[in-house]
Amino acid sequence: MNYYEQVESLIKNNEINKKVHALQDNSETLLTYWNVGKLIVEAQGGKKRAKYGDCLIKEWGCKLSEKYGKNYGKSNLNKMRKFYITFPIVDALRPQLTWTHYRTLLTIKNENERNYYINRVILDNLSVRDLRREIKNKSFDRLSYADKENVKIINNIDTTLSI
Repeated sequence: MNYYEQVESLIKNNEINKKVHALQDNSETLLTYWNVGKLIVEAQGGKKRAKYGDCLIKEWGCKLSEKYGKNYGKSNLNKMRKFYITFPIVDALRPQLTWTHYRTLLTIKNENERNYYINRVILDNLSVRDLRREIKNKSFDRLSYADKENVKIINNIDTTLSI
């Protein structure tokens, strides 16, 4: 009996399980926040923000942050709303991206640019810090026109495959 191999096997299995659980937890978080955003939009009567909607988010944010902590305050509820509006197809969400990745991407208005950074996160396994650096350095803007057209084509294929 080789005890080292058994110990290594146990540790290896534990590490694999931790990664699987982290990915599942992340997917659940993204799905929850997307659904919260959807319900907020529906409660507000649609995607266009109304005065009632601002009051609703403020009221819900106060109640939820008292019960569940600051992650559910007005600011994050607004981000969840924007998350749903910006990424309307739930099946297109990528579990490789965390909520913090998505929050960072919400600042980008251009869909092709946003998709470029999503693909960079997935292909290059970018951390949130790396993603922010790429955005700050405007790596999308440095692409040639032909490269941007390729990104657009890849994004269209990727969206079709995700649905």
